[in-house]
Amino acid sequence: MGIATERLKRRIDQGLGRSDADLVIKGARILDVATGSLEKGDVAICGETIVGTYDEYRGVEEMDGSDLIVAPGFIDTHVHVESTLVSPYEFDRGVLPRGTTTAVCDPHEICNVLGTEGLDYFLKAAMGTAMDLRVQLSSCVPATGIETSGASLGAEALAARANHPKVIGLAEFMNYPGIFHHDPDVLAKLTAFEGKHIDGHAPMVTGKELNAYLSCGIRNCHETTSVPEAWEKLRKGMQVLIRDGSVTKDVKRLAEVIGPRTSSRLAFCTDDRNPREIMAEGHLDHIIRTAIASGAPAFDVYRAATLSAAEGFGMRDRGLVAPGKRADLVLIEDLNECTVRHVLKDGRLVTDASFAGRAPLPMIGTGSIKLDPVTADLFKTPAAGPTGPVIGLIPHQVVTDFLMMELPYKDGLRHIDLENDVLKIAVLARHGKNRNVGRGFVKGFGFKRGALASSIGHDSHNVCVVGASDSDMAVAVNRLIELQGGFVAVVDGKVVAELPLPLAGLMSFDSFEGVQQGLVGLKAAVRAMGCPLDEPFLSLAFLPLPVIPHLKITDFGLVDVDNFRLVA
Repeated sequence: MGIATERLKRRIDQGLGRSDADLVIKGARILDVATGSLEKGDVAICGETIVGTYDEYRGVEEMDGSDLIVAPGFIDTHVHVESTLVSPYEFDRGVLPRGTTTAVCDPHEICNVLGTEGLDYFLKAAMGTAMDLRVQLSSCVPATGIETSGASLGAEALAARANHPKVIGLAEFMNYPGIFHHDPDVLAKLTAFEGKHIDGHAPMVTGKELNAYLSCGIRNCHETTSVPEAWEKLRKGMQVLIRDGSVTKDVKRLAEVIGPRTSSRLAFCTDDRNPREIMAEGHLDHIIRTAIASGAPAFDVYRAATLSAAEGFGMRDRGLVAPGKRADLVLIEDLNECTVRHVLKDGRLVTDASFAGRAPLPMIGTGSIKLDPVTADLFKTPAAGPTGPVIGLIPHQVVTDFLMMELPYKDGLRHIDLENDVLKIAVLARHGKNRNVGRGFVKGFGFKRGALASSIGHDSHNVCVVGASDSDMAVAVNRLIELQGGFVAVVDGKVVAELPLPLAGLMSFDSFEGVQQGLVGLKAAVRAMGCPLDEPFLSLAFLPLPVIPHLKITDFGLVDVDNFRLVA
């Protein structure tokens, strides 16, 4: 008899009650997300597998569940771990105790900086996390041809990693204009993963363009921000991943779409959520209670967060509290509030010890800010006249307005207009390939003194800086170069707050708690500058993303996203 056969015999005997189960949760109410029922019964576990439900069982170890509800572990269907600003191990430690037992990540942030080195770093990390961290292979490195990326990942490099045990398929396919224009690299990647899982990214793509996009085998989208958009995508067979991150918050807006007829085709994701909000509000647990508080039926919300998510990504071993399923379980006190008391991963209670003894991760990506110090003159903005494009921020969205505004104009230069909340913005190529600088203006940051600089600028992650004066912008960028990545706030030539992110200019080597404390201090300093935004650095980080409508900026200059071309 082999080990596998002996394991099956143990499951059979424990499921039949012939022998005591390894662990039994006694007398809990079991949340059945398949039928929408909530009934009392024991949950028996053998090793990492559930072997009995609803009947009475004895266990070698027993947990009292009489005042608790047993739910399947929550699944984050799309997350960029880099956007939590911590390493994969610290992300694991931060979200698993909150009930997120599985996360599907796309490491395209680090891949756009480091290429295959960044991808392999995440694959190695995923093998050591206590949670089940799945890695989608980043499809858009570089994201587009109108920005300077630090690396490139072609179809061959991605296909070579397709059979890795942590890989599900191809990550979000952002370059939909490349699909429509038959870009050879785009078609090569889609061909290499034909018949496999391919994630989508299709903001405001509708009609025949959406039809063509879906015909390539793309299965889902996390960029849905309106109810009509959600219904069209659902009608056309697309799984809609409803997002609630630190900048884009779609759950309240889309809650009316969640119901008995749709929940099997929905799931939830965080996309980009930082440690400050995770510690203050939660992770998937926060999304669940937000959806329920917004009027969505509780059973349908939990189904989307568990079973529907699992089935949408081909993970058929989880998503239900049922015999034969993986014992990834969340024990909660209140269904509507999603108050997490205990978490079990692979049949074991999650404690501090769950994160001990993991093999250390390599320290990669240091020295990734390849920029010389700058002067204020770099940020002068020549123009033919006072009227021109201005990026308009929209609160809690990564979509921006394409504004045309008249600004102060002198000596052939457009200038900042503080009275109308228009500041200067620039993107500096930081990968050592060129000296590109894109310059423009943005409305919506709200402060009248100082500057903010970031080495996080989706998706190529060049240096982004916004400011009320050229001199403060220069000070902020130069401090960022010294830190080799991070966030910097400057007022009147002095650094008032900073958060170093030396791991590829994207993440900290510090703990989850240390980064959270740093973010709290940084937010207080920026709020004192007069900025009303909840997440000003994340708002800044999305302005160089030229695949999200309507007006963005890269190191090449301003980008008209709707027409996918640079603005003259």
